[in-house]
Amino acid sequence: MQLLYAMHCCIRQVIIKEISGEERHLEEKLRNGFTTGSCAAAAAKAACYMLLTGKNKESITITTPKGILFQPKVQDIERKEKWVRCAVLKDGGDDPDITSGAHIVAEVSFLKEQQEDELRILIDGGEGVGRVTKPGLDQPVGNAAINHVPREMITREVKEVCEVCDYHGALQVMIRVPEGEKLAKSTFNPRLGIVGGISILGTSGIVEPMSAQALKDTIAVELWQKKALGEQAVAVSPGNYGLDFMWCTYGYDLDRSVKCSNFIGDTIDMVRTCGFRAMLLTGHVGKLIKLSGGIMNTHSKEGDCRMELLAAAALYAGCDATVARNLLEAVTTEEGVRILCEAGCLHQVMERVMERILFYLRKRAGENLQIECMMYATEYGLLAQSEGAEALLQELKG
Repeated sequence: MQLLYAMHCCIRQVIIKEISGEERHLEEKLRNGFTTGSCAAAAAKAACYMLLTGKNKESITITTPKGILFQPKVQDIERKEKWVRCAVLKDGGDDPDITSGAHIVAEVSFLKEQQEDELRILIDGGEGVGRVTKPGLDQPVGNAAINHVPREMITREVKEVCEVCDYHGALQVMIRVPEGEKLAKSTFNPRLGIVGGISILGTSGIVEPMSAQALKDTIAVELWQKKALGEQAVAVSPGNYGLDFMWCTYGYDLDRSVKCSNFIGDTIDMVRTCGFRAMLLTGHVGKLIKLSGGIMNTHSKEGDCRMELLAAAALYAGCDATVARNLLEAVTTEEGVRILCEAGCLHQVMERVMERILFYLRKRAGENLQIECMMYATEYGLLAQSEGAEALLQELKG
């Protein structure tokens, strides 16, 4: 038996190496890009430099949150005594991004109420940058749709220039995207209640393209590795969303789980093929709610009926039509959870959602794979779980 197991492990390692090699080959072909947030920060830094020094800047360097340098060319420079405006072209790399090639423009100007003893940097969005009109998003209602990480990047890069130039006054940073309003029609912004343009986004500052097949191959590699090490149960999650919740609540490092991205159905198939006995799926309600409708690829392009499914579950659980209408008008599942909490029916609705999730998960998994699930929200913690979820989690921790 030991000899058979050793042969089994060797075969698996060969498969792992072959898949890893294909994965690296694909990654070598694909070129990284930079987010709209990186482009906005770079343009703002260049404009600030030109405003404070009076010198032209044809290229600029910033450090993205991931630690990778971004060194774009500076274009469309306009200079006046009180303001400077310039642009950086959005480079999405090999990622199929509709914003690639868009002009991300930053205008940095002196504020009239300058305070020479205090540096203040005010950030806002102009033409082509969306504005938030519904609650539940990264920015409050009324703000420009410039998410918090890009805002932090802009502030950091502009502050760096101000420190070098020994400037202690107040500056206004206005981000514009001339093509933004037209581009936004091809995004989910109108549905989310973001009007007038695109959002300035990005958490790492980098756009890392990878084909769907390469992502699936990566998932397969991780699963085969765990199986080759003798593991009989596996934890799966769409990503690291909820990392703090899982650690603080259960002492479990979510980074140990296999990241399946949007490919939940395909991952279940792979788990079965690998021969695992059990699988625990943990995830945010924004992803897992789609499973309650049998949607096994949770990418928004494949189907985005989160609020419709939540409203249907609410009606089934006995909520009135007003609650259902409010859910349909909400733009995020976190907002939906708040609505259900205030209506006093959160528990009943989440139990119904979990019931439907388990129906479709177990239908996909078949009889020989035990599958458990835990679903949570950022502000509300655990929303629902299957009967055997915590016991399986404890097994995985051990």
